[in-house]
Amino acid sequence: MTEEEKINMGEEEILENQENSDNSEHSEDSENTEGSENTENAEPAEEKDPLEVAQEQIEQLKTQILYKTAEFDNYRKRTLKEKAELILNGGEKAVSAILPVIDDMERALTNGEKTDDPAVLREGMELIYNKMMKVLESLGVKKIDTDGADFDTDMHEAVAMVPGMGDDKKGKVIDCLQTGYQLNDKVIRHAKVAVGQ
Repeated sequence: MTEEEKINMGEEEILENQENSDNSEHSEDSENTEGSENTENAEPAEEKDPLEVAQEQIEQLKTQILYKTAEFDNYRKRTLKEKAELILNGGEKAVSAILPVIDDMERALTNGEKTDDPAVLREGMELIYNKMMKVLESLGVKKIDTDGADFDTDMHEAVAMVPGMGDDKKGKVIDCLQTGYQLNDKVIRHAKVAVGQ
């Protein structure tokens, strides 16, 4: 094969390649135009009526409100039941703490019949009193201090005014007629006191 034949064959191949590429471009163009025609002929997606959308949202909100209302009603009933149980059984801790003191008092009464010695009876009463005060302290109850304290309307209730006590006793608690008590820093009974005037 001569060089001219080789060159001619090469030119023929190049021409064939160009024809093939032209044909492929033409077919792609025709496909693209067909595709665009298809999209133009296709029906547009249906848009929902705004009124229908709003009504669907309203229905969803109504359902949510019903669920929330039911949940709240259940919560309210449960808390009322728990509150009622607390009121009925709230004193259980206090009563359980006081029962041993009552047992001591019963034993003291039984033993008091066997002796006439007032010193023994007094000692037994003091032991029971001290035990009772410890029980009350464990429950958060404490006495309101009145010894030499300034008169305080939040803690004390003045039942008598004592005149002529001097300027240093003016506005001070002179005597405590009934002990006051606090439960966890809340006054549950004011101390009844006599105040210097």
